[in-house]
Amino acid sequence: MTDSTNRDSSHRMQDRLADMMEATRLTAAGRLQDATNLLQRGFTGTPSTGMHATDEPTPSAGEAMGAGSPRTIDLVAERVETGLAPARPAPERPSAEPRDKATPASGPSASEEAGLSAILPEKLRKVVETVTRGIAPVLGGLGKTTLNGGGLNGLGGGNLTGGFTGGLTGGLAGGLASALSGAGLGSGFNQARAPLTAGGSFTEHSFSNAAGGRDYKLFVPSDARPNLPLVVMLHGCTQSPDDFAAGTGMNALAEAEGFLVAYPAQTGRANAQRCWNWFQPNDQDRGSGEAGIIAGLTRAIVAEHRVDPARVYIAGLSAGGAAAVNIARVYPDLYAAVGIHSGLAAGCARDVSTALTVMRLGPVAPADCTMSEVRVPTIVFHGESDGTVNPRNGEQALAQAGIDGLRPEAAEAVSPGGLPYTRTRYADGRDRVLVEGWIVRGLGHAWSGGSQAGSYTDPRGPDASRAMLDFFRANPLAGRA
Repeated sequence: MTDSTNRDSSHRMQDRLADMMEATRLTAAGRLQDATNLLQRGFTGTPSTGMHATDEPTPSAGEAMGAGSPRTIDLVAERVETGLAPARPAPERPSAEPRDKATPASGPSASEEAGLSAILPEKLRKVVETVTRGIAPVLGGLGKTTLNGGGLNGLGGGNLTGGFTGGLTGGLAGGLASALSGAGLGSGFNQARAPLTAGGSFTEHSFSNAAGGRDYKLFVPSDARPNLPLVVMLHGCTQSPDDFAAGTGMNALAEAEGFLVAYPAQTGRANAQRCWNWFQPNDQDRGSGEAGIIAGLTRAIVAEHRVDPARVYIAGLSAGGAAAVNIARVYPDLYAAVGIHSGLAAGCARDVSTALTVMRLGPVAPADCTMSEVRVPTIVFHGESDGTVNPRNGEQALAQAGIDGLRPEAAEAVSPGGLPYTRTRYADGRDRVLVEGWIVRGLGHAWSGGSQAGSYTDPRGPDASRAMLDFFRANPLAGRA
């Protein structure tokens, strides 16, 4: 390769970075169309004069890979609105196409990659690469309709102008998550029907308080006597209560062993991909946003069904896992223990930009995440092959739970489905196991041991639902250190 070619490649890379910085400024100023045109010109070579309804979008990598590819959940999506839950629209039929997340077929050339490595520090380079790999399919998707007719809005059912002023990473994250997860999804409840067990009831409800409102589904076992435990389950992005119940099999456990299960439903108006807004400060704090809504909903169920207040637990997957630990951290008087599956520690992100960074790379330092004053018993599941949420986040969740000073005891085993795993139990001086960590080799971003009746599950792994329930039963609220 000639010196002239090297110089040209370096200049192209510098021009690309300059375009990205300018797009950040334009996004922060609310000039989204100008930012979009700039990125189209810089990354795809298309004209900056706009796209028309007759233009054909570039096929996504997910389409190219086909239906057999594993599905993943994006944790960062577009924040649209908070407040009271709107009236639910008529249920939409779920799309028959799989919501795959994959790497686009095209990307920077080898010389451009080398130039990027020379210009940026390693950690920043990885973040930029993550964003740039997704730009082509996102921009390609904009060509299906006009901006006002559904181009940007149609990617995820929301409005890209709804609060993304956090720079290039924040500005593109919502559209990227939407393009990768699929478009046109309904409000949620009828995505998948969780099978009812004999005698139990699985019913729809709504709740609202000063913090806002959400719909939820509640499973009540046939033996609905007073003082039963309650488990609150927060689904992942693009999921619904029915889907999550079907995948985790928690209703069947509840009927067999006697406890209630609540499944709050995120609305597409609060987040275009129905992710819980774990990265928004207002939704992380006691008494406000989604933390206040979920806590209020929990208290209402406890009162109405005479639940044992010492045995109230919360768990979640992916964005739901990150939200669950946020909520448990600020309501240690309400939740006796928390389960985090493929999620993140509490308070590791306070905006979209840092959320994307932490999700992909893990926390840079323990100080990046809020430390709890009160230890909440915590069980963490994470796949060693998780490509959506870096497994370092699982390690940070364990550290945040206070494993320092506890006595670890690790055991290696292989699940019936053939996945090796390490289970580490952390006990105090009285032999109480207050923290438990599972790392599963060969598991990606999916609920371990879940049912294929729901999305984002891997039946081969150890049974996370069973493990969480056992951990919860051993940790009632009374007697917490």
